[in-house]
Amino acid sequence: MSAIWSREAKYSRWLAVEVAICEAWQRAGKLPLEDLEQIQQKASFTLERCDEIELETRHDLVAFVRCLEENVGPAGRWIHFGVTSYDVIDTALGMMLRDSCDVLMDSAQGLKEAIKRLAEAHGDAPCIGRTHAIHAEPITFGFKCATWAAELDRNMSRLKQAKEDCAVGKISGAVGIHAHVSPKMEQEICTSLGLSADPVSTQIVNRDRLAHLLTVIAVMAGGLERMATELRNLQRTEILEVQEEFAKGQTGSSAMPHKRNPWNSETVCGLARIVRGNAHAMLESIATWHERDLTNSSLERIILPDTFHLADFMLKRMTKILSGLVVMRENMKTNLRKMGDLVFSEALMVTLVSRGMSRADAYKVAQRNAAKAWDGEDFQTSVRADEDVQRLLDEPSLEEIFSLDHHLRHADYSLVVTGLKTEG
Repeated sequence: MSAIWSREAKYSRWLAVEVAICEAWQRAGKLPLEDLEQIQQKASFTLERCDEIELETRHDLVAFVRCLEENVGPAGRWIHFGVTSYDVIDTALGMMLRDSCDVLMDSAQGLKEAIKRLAEAHGDAPCIGRTHAIHAEPITFGFKCATWAAELDRNMSRLKQAKEDCAVGKISGAVGIHAHVSPKMEQEICTSLGLSADPVSTQIVNRDRLAHLLTVIAVMAGGLERMATELRNLQRTEILEVQEEFAKGQTGSSAMPHKRNPWNSETVCGLARIVRGNAHAMLESIATWHERDLTNSSLERIILPDTFHLADFMLKRMTKILSGLVVMRENMKTNLRKMGDLVFSEALMVTLVSRGMSRADAYKVAQRNAAKAWDGEDFQTSVRADEDVQRLLDEPSLEEIFSLDHHLRHADYSLVVTGLKTEG
């Protein structure tokens, strides 16, 4: 990502665009072949010289063009011929956004593989599902992994589409009306650079494209935050079903030697807030005065490279967390059984309804026995002693109600459909 967004890399993209424009003029018969060859051979820049010229021009692209002209000589007059600054800047940006999305896709795929490895190792571990942070019903750890994988797949699909929207260039001139460069030539130039030509641009590629892209990245960051938040909660001392890898000699707290804090997961959660803020700033940049103003330029120099760097870091950090995650299966089992099979209350209610009891009455039977469990009695024992239950349910029915295997019989479905497990 740094190789894409460094200043040297950005200026190299500018150079590629300027040369592509000159090549198009030569094909059109405007620019002599010998002049094009001079440009192709000699066009170069140094950041130091660009900075010196910019002290006078106070315009980075103009300083860059003058630096190229100095190195090329007389043929340099053709550089930047018939185009405006943002023909170069936005077309180069389209290349940078395209390549940055590819980096994110690769990192996201790496995370998907880490999720798959975790599911392969511990996907069959039963654990308690929680709603409102309270015990709900049994699930498997693999089911948690599957929800992460499914969300990541959706985010990768969104990113792919957003990449296509942003992999565009424009060589349409000062206000986008193609006063000097024809639409056909614009398309040729963009195609040569691996981009589509924006069919209708102003002086800039309209920023709805970038706002959509950053919003997609913010949604992806939100998905990573959801994963990290779950891991933070599962690492609570009173839950302790997973734990981030803790290296020998690592320090959790300067004051409390016993501490093992979920700091990697907390880092991901904190960075997601920045990415969301950057997306908001880009949304504010869709509106411009007339065919353009300069309000988008300054913030993009910060939020575009920062957002891509942060998103890539978050994906890789989450991959590292999952790759070293300690899964405590015995603690999962202990937590699951903590309420004495209370989590099978719905199974009891559903079975009673299927045997002829009204839903309201079945709910009352399950709830009154659940209330005893909240007071410390064993739920299964209370249910078996209940006269209404004894009247309708035989022993095989009761065994099925409290069977973890029966409850989780479809648990592998989510792993199969997300590609975390092969069917059968």
